[in-house]
Amino acid sequence: MAKLEAIKDKIWKLAKKNKLDGLIKYSGDSDENVRTEVALAMGQIKTYESGMALIPLLRDPSPMVRAAAATSAADIEAKHCEEYVKKLAFADSDPNVRIAAKAAFDRLKTNVV
Repeated sequence: MAKLEAIKDKIWKLAKKNKLDGLIKYSGDSDENVRTEVALAMGQIKTYESGMALIPLLRDPSPMVRAAAATSAADIEAKHCEEYVKKLAFADSDPNVRIAAKAAFDRLKTNVV
């Protein structure tokens, strides 16, 4: 557990410094908790590239990661992720993902860039 906490600390430090490349390195981690933290942290970096980096996480096998990625896409107003989030909102197999993605989708479609 201490190892996971140390990784989470690194992830959030990278996010605070807008180090997207560092976050991307953790996005392929085998631990879904790490990938979830990465998805949430990407929601702190409001760039087009961050939105693009969220796309693989929106397709992650873990429902927890998909939900976090959808929320982050809305947090950074990543309009280029809107269709992915919409698909999760209306067609994901996990009801919790659908709820989180629907809220994110509603935020994305109301934000005008």
